Amino acid sequence: MPSKLPGLKRRLGKNPAASQDVLRRFTWEIRAINVCLDDLRYFQAHALGLAAPQMMILMALIDLEQGDGVPVNVVAKLMKVESAFITKHSKQLEDKRFVRRKRCANDARIVNLSLTDSARRRLASIAAQQEELDEFVSGYLDITDFAKLASCLSGVRQRLEKARLHAALKMQEPSREQQLRDT
Repeated sequence: MPSKLPGLKRRLGKNPAASQDVLRRFTWEIRAINVCLDDLRYFQAHALGLAAPQMMILMALIDLEQGDGVPVNVVAKLMKVESAFITKHSKQLEDKRFVRRKRCANDARIVNLSLTDSARRRLASIAAQQEELDEFVSGYLDITDFAKLASCLSGVRQRLEKARLHAALKMQEPSREQQLRDT
């Protein structure tokens, strides 16, 4: 069944070279945004005496936490990393009293993570700085524009994930996830 989507030429213009330039520029802009976000995360983590990946785990818990905590594998899936990575860093966060690790009552193989009261207080100490940054960044677009942009980027991410899998199959090489599992 043919696709109902317009062809690449129609979506990006009739000039293939110009289209490639646009796609290349888009890729570099996304990479630059990622570097900026990494830097901001580093500054926040440093203010709390943490490593940047540990700060990401806390951010994931803020977004995901409900009731009895969040399973390690759910945090790993959100962050696109292996569960062992989350386990290692969550143990360090537990030692620093940022995270509580608790075995699931129904399945002892599952470890749930939750923020401690101490972590909530310490995160509140940098909340004003975060709000200031959010206001500065959001001054460029309103919330509706950000929602549209997030939706578009989500679609691009999904297509890139499919393209990555397609390329791995076509080249008969293991995907990054398969390589991580095999090590």
